[in-house]
Amino acid sequence: MNQTKYVYDLNEGDASLKPLLGGKGANLAEMNRIGVPVPDAFTVTTQACVDTMNNNSEWPEGLREQVEAGLARLEERTGKTLGSVENPLLVSIRSGAVFSMPGMMDTILNLGISDETVGQVAKLADGNERFAWDCYRRFVQMYGEVVEGIEPHVFEDALTEAKEAKGVDNDTDLDAEDLKALTQKFKDLANEALGGHWTTDPKEQLMRAINAVFKSWLNPRAEVYRKSQGISRNLGTAVNVQQMVFGNRGETSATGVCFSRNPSTGEKELYGEFLTNAQGEDVVAGIRTPRDLAEMEAELPEAFHELLATMDKLELHNKDMQDMEFTIEDRKLYMLQTRNGKRTAAAAVKTAVDMVSEGLITKEEALLRINPSDLDALLHDAIDPHETATAIVKGLPASPGAAVGTLSFTADDAAERGKAGEKVILVRYETTPDDIHGVMVAQGVLTAHGGMTSHAAVVARGMGITCVAGAPGIKIDPKAETVTIGGQEYGKGDTLTLNGSTGEVFSGALALVPPKLDENFQQVGEWADAVRRLGVRANAENFEDASKARELGAEGIGLARTEHMFMAADRLPAVRKMILAENEEQRAAALAEILPMQQADFEGIFTAMKGLPVTVRLLDPPLHEFLPNIVDQSVLVKELELTGASEDVLAKERETLAQVKRLHEQNPMLGTRGCRLAMLYPSIPDMQARAIVKAALAVQEREGETVGVEIMIPLVAIAKELEVQRDIVVKAVEEELAAAGKSLDYTVGTMIEIPRAALTANEIAEHADFFSFGTNDLTQTGIGISRDDAEAGFLGHYVEDEVIAKNPFESLDQEGVGQLVQIGVEKGRSTKAELKTGVCGEHGGDPDSIEFFHKVGLNYVSCSPFRVPIARLAAARATLQHG
Repeated sequence: MNQTKYVYDLNEGDASLKPLLGGKGANLAEMNRIGVPVPDAFTVTTQACVDTMNNNSEWPEGLREQVEAGLARLEERTGKTLGSVENPLLVSIRSGAVFSMPGMMDTILNLGISDETVGQVAKLADGNERFAWDCYRRFVQMYGEVVEGIEPHVFEDALTEAKEAKGVDNDTDLDAEDLKALTQKFKDLANEALGGHWTTDPKEQLMRAINAVFKSWLNPRAEVYRKSQGISRNLGTAVNVQQMVFGNRGETSATGVCFSRNPSTGEKELYGEFLTNAQGEDVVAGIRTPRDLAEMEAELPEAFHELLATMDKLELHNKDMQDMEFTIEDRKLYMLQTRNGKRTAAAAVKTAVDMVSEGLITKEEALLRINPSDLDALLHDAIDPHETATAIVKGLPASPGAAVGTLSFTADDAAERGKAGEKVILVRYETTPDDIHGVMVAQGVLTAHGGMTSHAAVVARGMGITCVAGAPGIKIDPKAETVTIGGQEYGKGDTLTLNGSTGEVFSGALALVPPKLDENFQQVGEWADAVRRLGVRANAENFEDASKARELGAEGIGLARTEHMFMAADRLPAVRKMILAENEEQRAAALAEILPMQQADFEGIFTAMKGLPVTVRLLDPPLHEFLPNIVDQSVLVKELELTGASEDVLAKERETLAQVKRLHEQNPMLGTRGCRLAMLYPSIPDMQARAIVKAALAVQEREGETVGVEIMIPLVAIAKELEVQRDIVVKAVEEELAAAGKSLDYTVGTMIEIPRAALTANEIAEHADFFSFGTNDLTQTGIGISRDDAEAGFLGHYVEDEVIAKNPFESLDQEGVGQLVQIGVEKGRSTKAELKTGVCGEHGGDPDSIEFFHKVGLNYVSCSPFRVPIARLAAARATLQHG
């Protein structure tokens, strides 16, 4: 017999049971424990959901009996009975995932109201029939949609018809008779849709409602959200069955959402919205535009001041910014939920710094509280202050930053165009959880309705996406795919600019400027630097990128790719001369032409990074990147032949074609590149080493100091390759230093990017001063997939179908490729105990990968300049979590 406890009463739980009770259930229990007014409830555990999923959607043994027993205890505590015609109990059924997933799953309110109980509900509410019938029509609609799967438009169309027939705009303008007739219409529509099988037994409705919430854990929008946030589907959701309290009982009742601090800025100020005579779904769904929380003081002063005190109490208790839902029933306050509030990156940083100053948390707790990936949002662009454009409309500043894009009017369209690389602004009357896949890839979101706590605002803020909500007076025609703003019509091909920090919307594409990081960000960076063990460098190939990297806290350059310096149109001819040279004399002439270009590039990087180490990777180009395309060259020769070009011109182009054919490779990424090219043409590494030394000495002469020079040999697979290449580099460097009469500290190491190199790292380390793991190529060669082909092909399906958890080019495959890194470190240090090791693939900016690199003992990570802040914080968190 199954002995698993699946149901917990409100007084049996606390915050420590979050994995079992979900965030909402655990926080309800914790609020009850500390004396905050909470409607009575019981929670069906996440384990019940998981066991149901694992049992072909059949409830596990004993679950129904435990729910019935939990209901009986709730009835006993409240003195009310589900389905009673004398003292009916009405309950809400809400999801409660372990990690907050706002709006992603389903809710049913007012369960327990029926033809038999609606009259008594009105009587117990001082004869308020409008209130009772409003509850009943809401229940039929929510239960019909969520549990029975009836399309939402069936009910929405009927509601719209009722308002039009009455000549009113808002639901609140419908009286008791209107709502009674509407409820009957809803029931008729539901019975018609279900073939007369509408369930009226309230206990059966409860069981089916709980099951519907279980199922909503697997609905498409929840799946999309979980994948975007890295939440495992194996966690399941809890279900909270809670006594209803009513914000729609008249003008002395209300419902709302509030935050203990501003989730956009982090300021400790009043922030929230409410609606009188409404239920909670009205606020978060954006169906009615809510009012600012400050206005509540004039209408419901006692409840308002009790709410302020409760907000402070909950923040102090949880030591974090709280996102709370509340209902006021006939002037009495009830808290329905509290959770750590989703916030912008700027707000997260400010809140953490302020709470340290206030003594609420320690510096270490502050570092663990900020999600490193969220810092990316701090680097969002803003509208250039020199722009003088006038806003065409001003809505609510729901999520900061600036966004420019062409308009999209459906989530599907936004998702398709966004994934294709197009910058889009998603324009919606209001967003719903089903729009998540479009919101995620949009540059920004613009809505006609909804407030600062609407779905669009909450999701956009959590994902760092610019959002302007509740823009007044804009008219959207979804069928024509147009929006009219200030009398001007805009369609799919038109561009708008959003300012999510002010709520302003502008016609056309305004110029954007990069962000400036404030003192709060600097403070967090200093705390992180004091804690972390891993060094953080940047990948950069020019003065501008190197300067930005240093500004953002990089401690050097971990990868300067020299082949990137040759792609400019004025340099490519010289490189082609070098590659296509028929003898050493021609190649030497081409290299002599290239050397000063290389030296100038290095001087720029070394000037920006003076005093810090710089790792320069020697030339590592697949040859095809520098050569004419074989097809294009063939076509050119044919055209010249047909047009009667001179024999001299024809001979030259034919020779080029012959050389291209000679050098053509079927798989150039695994061909003559890296040290293999240098083994064939040793004059290339010789030239590059000389350019590096000349640049370092020039900067030292000019600036009074230079960089720590680290020369990296790429694509080594065999120890002998590195031995030969090291000798070439050292000979060139020493000759240049001798000629200049100068000295310079330098090291020579290699890039570990071939599995064989990792597996024989003990032999390779004999000739290396350092290792830098090139995890991009190590992933390609280790898994045996082409990055360019796979990301455009099967990898997306693999992630979608959960064959793999993440794209291995975005987050390191720790079980496979990660083991090659670990083996490389261990074997390398078995030869040289103090061997310096780092990583220079893009994984160096991924927080999960950084945690792994910390654990295997690397000395530093290197990433793109704008991911340096992320890496600094991730490295600090890794130290705090793993020592």
